Amino acid sequence: MAPNIEEDVAWKVSGISRTYPSYRQHVPITSESWLEGKHADDEAEGLWRIYDKLYDLRDFAARHPGGASWIECTRGTDITEPFESHHIEERAREMLSKFEVRQATKPRNYKFTLKENGFYMTLKRRVREKLRKIEYFPTKKTEFLHLGILVSVFIFSWVGTLLDSLVFQGLAGLALCWVATSTHNYFHQRDNWRMYAFNLTLMNFRSWRISHALSHHVYANSLHDLEMSMFEPFLCWIPDRHYANKMQRWISVVISPVVYVVLFQGQFLLRLALSLTKSNLLHWDDLLGFTLPIFLYFSTGVGLLGSLTSWQIIVAVGSFIFGLVGLTAAHHDPRILHDGDTQRKDIDWGLYQVDTIIDRGDIKWSDLLVLTHFGEHALHHLFPTLDHGVLKQLYPELRKTMKEFDVELREINHWGHIKGQNQQLLRIKKNPLPPGSKKLK
Repeated sequence: MAPNIEEDVAWKVSGISRTYPSYRQHVPITSESWLEGKHADDEAEGLWRIYDKLYDLRDFAARHPGGASWIECTRGTDITEPFESHHIEERAREMLSKFEVRQATKPRNYKFTLKENGFYMTLKRRVREKLRKIEYFPTKKTEFLHLGILVSVFIFSWVGTLLDSLVFQGLAGLALCWVATSTHNYFHQRDNWRMYAFNLTLMNFRSWRISHALSHHVYANSLHDLEMSMFEPFLCWIPDRHYANKMQRWISVVISPVVYVVLFQGQFLLRLALSLTKSNLLHWDDLLGFTLPIFLYFSTGVGLLGSLTSWQIIVAVGSFIFGLVGLTAAHHDPRILHDGDTQRKDIDWGLYQVDTIIDRGDIKWSDLLVLTHFGEHALHHLFPTLDHGVLKQLYPELRKTMKEFDVELREINHWGHIKGQNQQLLRIKKNPLPPGSKKLK
């Protein structure tokens, strides 16, 4: 539920931008409406804005077919932060002058800084040097795990349907969730076949690529974060009474399990309804979501009704686990920065990412759990294109830079995240102290 912005002047802007996000004034909120709002707010004049210059990246996209659609969808927007976080090596920056059109006529909408001697750029230089020395073999392990999880969805689904076993259907649902969470590892990279596995959930990787990689990863926990807005009014994490009163907050806590259960199906039904009534939001790859029931129908012999019933049980279980894991992974806790809370005076983009995260400290021992439970979350936000198998080798550089800038890498276990997420749903009072203050640790 969007706030009454006429009632509260303070919420006409976000803490990280100069304007209130246009997309939040329209219902329903989707990845497509988020992009439309960003086009209006960023005023990039149909080009790509990086810092205070405008570029025409169409030729650049044409030369990189694996990422052409990825680049084209950002046309007309400010891509400063994604550009820096997705290009660790200097080669991309050196090529920019070839595509420069002119200076931007207006200041950036976003307040983030990326100073060469700031936290993020200092860390990025160190990571760039480290990447030239590390072992990349762990990426093969990640690919093997992802493939194994994908295959297990079909095996457990087949056994669960054939035996009419809730146990195996539950395991299939868990595997389906893990397909979604492990595929997230590839959202920030060039187009690849692994992304399409996400569509088995009935959601679409194209939409989640926008909501996750371009929105949430860049503007986490802010009014610009689509992965917060899309759950309103059912779940609201913004600490302000104009977004939801105390009664609504308690209702959110009670109904959150229901929201988890219908997340997969709800996203597909919303896209279908909008495609029929407004604009075509469906793609050919949406049909991949029906691969599993078709497989069950032709391979088990239990009939159409039996196949569909088993499939829906699997999807519901997968959706519930995905919601439980995804929404309690790292970002929602009263100690974590949310839009409206007092921010640091230093608005370095990397520091902002760290302030919006409390990491999972209980799963680092397992590469499988890290891949499927959004582990190494701080490093993943800072360097999203890097495989999880690589990220774990970067902790020395992260800790060294954090020590220099007096920043803490906070960690708790999953139960702590579940508890903190529910506390955040109930929180209306804004934190008056900036991140790093002792009372917030």
